Amino acid sequence: MKGKNLRYLNDNPNAMARTVRAGFLLLEHFSLPAFTQVLDTLVTANLLRPQLFTSRTFGMSDGEVVSDLGLVIRPDSQIDCAAIKDLDLLVICGGYRTELKASEELTGLLAKAAELGVNLAGLWNGAWFLGRAGLLEGYRCAVHPEHRPALAEFCKATQVSSEPYVIDRDRLTASSPSGAFHMALDWIKGLHDKALVEGIEDILAFEESRYRRIKPAENICVSAPLREVVKLMDANLEEPLELEQLAVYAGRSRRQLERLFREQLGTTPQRYYMELRITEARRLLQHTELSQVEVLVACGFVSPSHFSKCYSSYFGYRPSKEVRLVK
Repeated sequence: MKGKNLRYLNDNPNAMARTVRAGFLLLEHFSLPAFTQVLDTLVTANLLRPQLFTSRTFGMSDGEVVSDLGLVIRPDSQIDCAAIKDLDLLVICGGYRTELKASEELTGLLAKAAELGVNLAGLWNGAWFLGRAGLLEGYRCAVHPEHRPALAEFCKATQVSSEPYVIDRDRLTASSPSGAFHMALDWIKGLHDKALVEGIEDILAFEESRYRRIKPAENICVSAPLREVVKLMDANLEEPLELEQLAVYAGRSRRQLERLFREQLGTTPQRYYMELRITEARRLLQHTELSQVEVLVACGFVSPSHFSKCYSSYFGYRPSKEVRLVK
């Protein structure tokens, strides 16, 4: 279970990863949720492993840009060739009401970015602008359903997918905010490792991370009885339920419950329950001002020594050494 849990924080502190530079081009009426999903993912990655990413926002002019929610954003600067040369990733942020009209300036900048080897991404209908610049030939891409016909009309050599996101070599495209989030996660996993992605999920998508499997290669869905048991575990961290109680609530025998955990989550109920408790303890230590004693009580541990032993087993250091992220 050690590799399964949150050991993503500085797994190898001596390894110095190169900082990846991301730029976001905000088009008029861009999807603010899609943009923030990607940005929040990069920021959270930096929280777990500092200085992995930098980010800048750009506009086509030096003025403000209105998002799809009516919020006014002032980008860091106007995009130009000099700015593009400093990027590893350029994300074109479109939206439902973003006009499908690519100026010669924008088309030229995108072509220049591709020539320089910059990874290019499109959110919502951002793929349309990449296609308009001739940068999706021979690629698969994702675009919002409203704009698929428009993109397919002139991108004959492009496979326009109905998937929420597509990463095809150096092109990343997403058709929705949720797709943008998973696109960013998948991209980060390709740059770093699965452990970092699991850490980001634990913070930003806990509902999904609760059911993260130890054996991801096996495509097995979590059944309804098992989901119910996990929810019960999650709701009873301070006073953990006995396995027999969980089995009764799930309408299964103890042996059947153990088999469900083994087949679908690759572990035992006891170990999974411990992981939920120790993960919550780490979250409380990092993000609250609760004392160590208050945390161990809130997570169902009977003594400081037992808590310290379990914590060290999962994370490799005592809870007293945990980094507090609250001021």
